[in-house]
Amino acid sequence: MTDALRIEPAPGHYVLRGGGAVIGETDNAVWLYDDGPEPRLYLPRADIAMEFLDPSETVTQCHLKGTASYFSIVSKSMVIKDVAWSYESPLPGAEAIAGMLSFYDDKVTVERI
Repeated sequence: MTDALRIEPAPGHYVLRGGGAVIGETDNAVWLYDDGPEPRLYLPRADIAMEFLDPSETVTQCHLKGTASYFSIVSKSMVIKDVAWSYESPLPGAEAIAGMLSFYDDKVTVERI
């Protein structure tokens, strides 16, 4: 990891709600600390109901983590665009978040129980 990037286990059980449904629960989340103002919670894809998420065309670049691809929540009544992102092949030092998802706090609710 670089000096500007730190990944640590996030103790506890986390529940993710979005689009009117529980779309994930995990005991295996991690906190990622980088040069941003707040740490980001990443959840394993295996613990997310991926049938609620559709890949987006949005792609962004981070100088510490690499290329992020985005996902939108799609339900019968709504679409929440670009609600989550994932680094499928992160840069060296960020390998621990490969394939994990992070979600925008203002678009979903993540609770530690």
